[in-house]
Amino acid sequence: MALGIIGGTSLFDTKLLGDVMIERNWRVVKTEYGTVHLNLFSTIDSQEIVFLPRHGKDRNIPPHRINYKANIRAFKDLGIMEIIGITSVGSLKYSIKPQSLIVPHDYISLGSGPTYYDYELVHVTPCLDEGLRKHIIGAARDAGIEIIERGVYFQTTGPRLETKAEINFMKDYADIVGMSMASEATLAREAGLRYADISTVDNYAHGIIDGEALDYTEIVEAASKNMARLESVLQRLMEVIPHIPTD
Repeated sequence: MALGIIGGTSLFDTKLLGDVMIERNWRVVKTEYGTVHLNLFSTIDSQEIVFLPRHGKDRNIPPHRINYKANIRAFKDLGIMEIIGITSVGSLKYSIKPQSLIVPHDYISLGSGPTYYDYELVHVTPCLDEGLRKHIIGAARDAGIEIIERGVYFQTTGPRLETKAEINFMKDYADIVGMSMASEATLAREAGLRYADISTVDNYAHGIIDGEALDYTEIVEAASKNMARLESVLQRLMEVIPHIPTD
């Protein structure tokens, strides 16, 4: 059983995946929604891990241009039923400090997100897979890494960051804010795949700390500081999940 990992800012320059970024590991998967670059490699006991860089092989796809439908469909076409998303987020709560790891249990996305049902009358109830969430939490415990076990993720569109007024609204309803997880989770649900997320808290959202301004360069730099702890959790997940029977 293969495991899919979708990585973003939090996995830039990771060494966890070893030679994952060398050219011979890349595969081009053509779907009806577009072409996707995936990286296939083997890990513990020759179990296959399929890594998809959310921002593209060259890290140049902004969040509002990500082809979520093609990404999720590529996993389905390859027969990969379980996906772990790794997302970089801002904290909406002073108590959730930067360099925390959090496993969201729910999310809010008020905009019109991507769907596979553009021309069908189908209503899917989205959710994050509770079984995968438990495996993530268990992997963190096994690795001795502190992780926040619940939280609500608020998705915005991007590429811009949020205004202070927007953050002031969001913080009453959610714990973290990002630009991608809700789209992936909803499409995975529509496609019949299991999806859960590890969010790395790389900054406080705009206005949570008075006088603190944000830019993308600072967010990427902060994400790198969280990488060692994230890698420890993922290492344990890659050892355990491929050996867990599907329901």
